[in-house]
Amino acid sequence: MKKNLGRPEIKKTRVWGRGGRCITILYIIGIAWLGGGGTSWANFEAWQIINKGTVELGFQSGYWQANTGIGNADSSNRSAVFFLPQIGYVVTDELEAGYFSGAWEVFLEPVGAHFIKPFSASLFGATFNVKYDFLSFGRWMPYWDAGFGAAWTDLAPRIPEQSGQGQFIVQTGIGVQYFTTEKSALSAGLRFHHLSDGGVGERNVGINAWLFLLGFSFYTP
Repeated sequence: MKKNLGRPEIKKTRVWGRGGRCITILYIIGIAWLGGGGTSWANFEAWQIINKGTVELGFQSGYWQANTGIGNADSSNRSAVFFLPQIGYVVTDELEAGYFSGAWEVFLEPVGAHFIKPFSASLFGATFNVKYDFLSFGRWMPYWDAGFGAAWTDLAPRIPEQSGQGQFIVQTGIGVQYFTTEKSALSAGLRFHHLSDGGVGERNVGINAWLFLLGFSFYTP
């Protein structure tokens, strides 16, 4: 047996951790459910599913990474895993506009996040969002969304950018959903995400980030 001759022991850190295991379990449950409900290979398209009064129950999660390319933040060493349950309501029937035909949806999104850089921290809040579903691409449904909300986080005041724990969220992004059955879909998206205290605290350099998302949704009726 070889002995460690004075070499420093290197400790491995586990970044994925419990948050990553929760995401994996939820994805497995969601995909299994998606594959088991409805008529998976029936001839249907998104415009037949998305109508005024349709309710969407969804869940997305993913990796949040700060950047310094936009805004005045000094460091991009800010990373987190986000968990986003969603409940949405389609408020219009399809609006005819060629390739841009679609329907408007509003949705409430509770927010939970675990920061892994620069240290362990949490964030909890909620946002109200609008979403435009493009309905001219068969089972594929591209979308654009934008929203505003509020959150609490203990990331501040331990970072130089923020001094207040009460934060505002502004976000917008694009994504796509694919209907695997007549009542369920998988999703992937990318958001620009802004976090700041709106000038309430002594320090308020907003943190801008990219939020990469995967998820699934169920539709009713």
